[in-house]
Amino acid sequence: ALRKTQVGDRSIQAASKMGNGASAPKNKVGKRVVKEKVENAKKTGVLSLQEHGLEDTPKQLFELTNLSTLDLSKNKLTRLDQHQHGLAKLANLKSLNCEFNKIQRGTLTPVAHLAKLQTLSLGNNRLGNDVPMDKDNPSSQQPDCLPPLPTSLKQLKLNTNHLTTVPPQICSPSLSKLQKLDLSYNHLASVPAAIGGLVSLVEINLDSNLIVALPEEMGALKKLKSLSLKNNSISVETTHFHPTRNPQPLPAALFTETPLTDLNLAGNKMTNTALNDFDGFDKFLERRQKVKTKGVYGGALTNLSVCGLD
Repeated sequence: ALRKTQVGDRSIQAASKMGNGASAPKNKVGKRVVKEKVENAKKTGVLSLQEHGLEDTPKQLFELTNLSTLDLSKNKLTRLDQHQHGLAKLANLKSLNCEFNKIQRGTLTPVAHLAKLQTLSLGNNRLGNDVPMDKDNPSSQQPDCLPPLPTSLKQLKLNTNHLTTVPPQICSPSLSKLQKLDLSYNHLASVPAAIGGLVSLVEINLDSNLIVALPEEMGALKKLKSLSLKNNSISVETTHFHPTRNPQPLPAALFTETPLTDLNLAGNKMTNTALNDFDGFDKFLERRQKVKTKGVYGGALTNLSVCGLD
């Protein structure tokens, strides 16, 4: 329970650093301003309604069928499915930013129909929180956090959403183009084996969760170069590893079967010395050294500095 409180505190701290979604709007707001921006977006294909105090998505933006970029961040939105087919009409949308709102689980259905969407930013919302259920139907279940996601997706941000498990929609093999995934500042204790199906992943951020180990299937990520696991619950009491009694928390395949060169483990209860004894870690060091020698400072940095451990 204490650990979860700490994660929650870090979430709040992170939100304050990145900007407070509840702060007073700094932009000019009002129906007239929105109308002017919508008119301009017809020419540019770009629309930003950040910090407009919106509690609903303006209906007029659904007419922007040429829109490629939409920013609805730092508002008061609780859902994106208020209007039938509304957001789904934006067939050319490539980037959607809804960070720092109050969006709840089960309200993102239109996103599934955005066939050209490449970047989806949903950080700092309430997708992991339970929603009030129908009292007349006590057997009803909580809706899914996410709908099926567009197969065109390349970047997905779900940081600070109170998630306790990784939504299965994220680990769908259909997301074969997904390159960057941010699940930091949640309450995740594990990562599902199905993550190995995300064959194009290059970068994963799992900072500030409750993760104790990663699955063997991480080795299937043949393009993975950057993995951040800061402030999690990975610990090592002894490096006399055993498949069942004392499994290695970071599988050897992560080091030997992927092109990983950037690994951050700061804030976990383990040392450089222990990490150096991990099976396969020598391969990571060799690969990392080759990358460093191509840089300006070459050998000026120590081999293990990238992992953030003492």
